[in-house]
Amino acid sequence: MATLRLNGTATHTRGELPIPGRPTPDFALTTRDLGEITNVDLEGTRVLMNIFPSLDTATCAQSVRTFDRLAADLPDTVLLCISMDLPFAQALFCASEHTGRVVTASAFRHPGFGEAFGVALADGPMRGLLARAVVALDENGTVVYTELVSELTREPDYDAAVHALRNRHHPCPEDAALTTE
Repeated sequence: MATLRLNGTATHTRGELPIPGRPTPDFALTTRDLGEITNVDLEGTRVLMNIFPSLDTATCAQSVRTFDRLAADLPDTVLLCISMDLPFAQALFCASEHTGRVVTASAFRHPGFGEAFGVALADGPMRGLLARAVVALDENGTVVYTELVSELTREPDYDAAVHALRNRHHPCPEDAALTTE
């Protein structure tokens, strides 16, 4: 469990963020066409998981736009943007924004995802949604970077996530900490 802030007010998560250097937790998520995507489907490719509360917020929408732009320089990388939004809403957003690299995935049918990745908001006004986080995986499904953003209204550290994927850096578990600003 982690303590985050929403406009300065404390809120908490359930579960623990994955630990760099370890395999990603197993997961399944719902795709735009109401199918499923799993960690097994992504084996052999690098994955940048942009996890956030909802595309209906300015900060979440900006994170998708920014990672989409940055992912253009990341060959063999899937940009997986994950929220509790319905797949229809995710598809509409991507169509209107002309996002090219984004693969949207919804956890609305998979409530265990949030706890497995330590991002399930347990209380506060956004209870039931996902916290803002980034998890990067190498082509073997090993976690190479994590960030749980301490203030939900702030954007993640884009450069650190992209750097970790480019360099396939596996920081020590002690290095994986809650981002505090």
